[in-house]
Amino acid sequence: MSNTLEAIHLLEDKIQTLLFNYEFLKKENEILFQSSTGFQHKILEQQQLIANQKVAYDTLKIAKTIDGSSTRDTKLKINTLIREIDKCIIQLQE
Repeated sequence: MSNTLEAIHLLEDKIQTLLFNYEFLKKENEILFQSSTGFQHKILEQQQLIANQKVAYDTLKIAKTIDGSSTRDTKLKINTLIREIDKCIIQLQE
């Protein structure tokens, strides 16, 4: 009978250990999930910042081109812009 009681106590100890580990891992998982969510938000913010900076860079490039640094580049850019405007007008007319 003492073997049975020892086995039961051993089983109880193991179950308590498992429950403790389960709770600990559950809390750790929750913390890691929150951290992951925070990092995902930061990544999205950085991607948006990069996109905004790219637009600003492209605008600056256009301004520099129009500034007169190279008449050939300026003419090419103006022609490209005119073609884009023409495409937009055609789409609006459809």
